[in-house]
Amino acid sequence: MRVCVIGTGYVGLVTGACLAHIGHHVICVDNNEEKVKLMKSGQSPIYEPGLSEIMQASSQAGRLEFTSDLAAGVAHGEILFIAVGTPPLPTGESDTRYVEAVARGIGAHLDSSYKVIVNKSTVPIGSGDWVRMIVLDGVAERQKALVTAGGGAEEEPAEAITADFDVVSNPEFLREGSAVYDTFNPDRIVLGSNSQRAVAMMEELYSPIVNRKVADDPTLPSVPVVVTDINSAEMIKYAANAFLATKISFINEIANICDRVGADVTQVARGIGLDSRIGNKFLQAGIGWGGSCFPKDVLALIHTADDYGHEAQLLKATVSVNQRQRLIAVEKLQQELKILKGKTVGLLGLTFKPDTDDLRDAPALNLIEQLNRLGTKVKAYDPIISQTGMRHGLSGVIVETDPERLADGCDALVLVTDWQQFRKLDYAKMAKLMNNPVMIDGRNFLEREELIAAGFRFVGVGR
Repeated sequence: MRVCVIGTGYVGLVTGACLAHIGHHVICVDNNEEKVKLMKSGQSPIYEPGLSEIMQASSQAGRLEFTSDLAAGVAHGEILFIAVGTPPLPTGESDTRYVEAVARGIGAHLDSSYKVIVNKSTVPIGSGDWVRMIVLDGVAERQKALVTAGGGAEEEPAEAITADFDVVSNPEFLREGSAVYDTFNPDRIVLGSNSQRAVAMMEELYSPIVNRKVADDPTLPSVPVVVTDINSAEMIKYAANAFLATKISFINEIANICDRVGADVTQVARGIGLDSRIGNKFLQAGIGWGGSCFPKDVLALIHTADDYGHEAQLLKATVSVNQRQRLIAVEKLQQELKILKGKTVGLLGLTFKPDTDDLRDAPALNLIEQLNRLGTKVKAYDPIISQTGMRHGLSGVIVETDPERLADGCDALVLVTDWQQFRKLDYAKMAKLMNNPVMIDGRNFLEREELIAAGFRFVGVGR
């Protein structure tokens, strides 16, 4: 099938590359010329395991193209994905101006052929009708311009534009760091639409994925496809992320109680996770969640509830617990080092989670800010940030090039991001380079006994 993906952030680029990989002809559109040039050369502008390889293979096979020409993309695609950002505003609501601009642009370039316009961006509930309205506004503006250019109303019948399209909500559930895997091995695919024709085209599009043709385990049952109305599909996305964020905040609340009563939250999490009604995922206590999805989506859902006269008390508590949890490492540093002014603290990891270069709303940024305020010198090492030299958005921290340089002269280390590489570091050597070998494991990720054997005073969360 012919596909156009508009926007090449995490969601758009992964979606476009993966659809091309399973055999569709995909054109990805972005208004950043430098980014388009980079992608045309076969390079990915983001770090995502496996993405560059499928980009290059699909491009060489002629199934994946990149352009800044929206008109060309709209003309090409039977299915048009809107995959631009919807960052949070200070109020908590989503900034939908980029979605609006794309929808208007699509309307300005539609022809008489039938199109399915897909909301892949996470948009406020009720945006399906809104996108349809904006697309039609774009069509009307183009119609008006054609009539004016034709020299009068008598030209209108010859220039009339027939817009034939349906809007589908198709939320994404990708995890940064495993987005390619998640695309080919999804738990479910959600399609929100009242049009059987549009749903049929989307089911054809995803058929190789639904039938496990590209799955790691092709013997698994077919992927469930949830077909619902647009509003429910949009709510599914918000509800899923809000539930997972709440689950993390819950186990962090339990961890803080464990610290006070002498229990071990890792054993508690295992014990409750074996209950099939609860499950063991998202029960790893630590310094809280961040990134581009959970914070934005939970706040957006709270704002939506407020708009409709409901106070989402549980979701507000979820956010409050997470904000407090981010600074739990500072409290533990104060307990171990007492006065932090004049001390040096090293952070293991900067990104909000492993296997990504994403610093958006990363807990490390809150730690850096708070430690700087307390007069602490802060250093950091991150497997991606240290290698790429990325420093955008980072201040008040010295980014070291290897773990040993990080440890040298430190009074304590804090594990912030649970990169797998951090399990295999030479901690005995690092301990000898430190002024005071203290390890605050902010993710309960490292082996306590190994760190103690290496010479560290080990402190976990809720342990």
